Amino acid sequence: MLKKDKAVCLRATDYSETSQVVTLFARGSGKISAIAKGAKRPKSAFDGPIEILSFGDIIYSTGRGEKLAILTEFNQKPAFLKLRNNLAALNSAYFAAELLDAFTWDFDPHPALFDAFLQFLNDVQLSEDNRNALGLLILFQLTLLAEVGTKPVLTECANCRSPFSRKWREVHFASSVNGLICPDCDQAFTDKIRLTKKAAACLADIKIIAKEDEKTLNEIEKTLIGHFTELMHRRPKTAKAFLKK
Repeated sequence: MLKKDKAVCLRATDYSETSQVVTLFARGSGKISAIAKGAKRPKSAFDGPIEILSFGDIIYSTGRGEKLAILTEFNQKPAFLKLRNNLAALNSAYFAAELLDAFTWDFDPHPALFDAFLQFLNDVQLSEDNRNALGLLILFQLTLLAEVGTKPVLTECANCRSPFSRKWREVHFASSVNGLICPDCDQAFTDKIRLTKKAAACLADIKIIAKEDEKTLNEIEKTLIGHFTELMHRRPKTAKAFLKK
């Protein structure tokens, strides 16, 4: 049975001289692993080879017991071409795509997350500088965690539930309890990462992230990378672009 949907490519690898295996994130279907036969041929039903972040209308089919769906059409649209001219935006988009692939399941639809990802890609390609791109990435990462059911606790201590306060002597983040830790509780967590009060305040009130300085955003991003590393049991491959700053 053929199915139609809208999708973004999260990953693409060569299968043969002419074909590819792709991971797509579709609005109505969720994540799809599919083979695109003949995608690399000059004339194909895919408008040329499928690249990461390619976006458009797809037609695919699935069979019982088959691990890979069969992609029959991919009408690619020129939606995010400006990413190629903005390195900070491109790195942010690649990182977001890797995380989206890691934290979603095959054929588990998340239409709100799909819409948020498209909005992120559209916004980040128009980002004016590294700070702006980083702020957008942080906001998308928090949206992703919330949408897949692992929203971190950021407005209170994740252990004792005391409301966050700038008067806390120290602030830490611990992946083991998925959130901020107050100074009365931090001794119990060996995986804690210390945060400046400025960074913690941004996480507690995400509305101010867009206006925060780049140094603080880098601190927040490195903390999130540490958190994703714990959740994935490995460091995300595309995180290196942000750790060297």
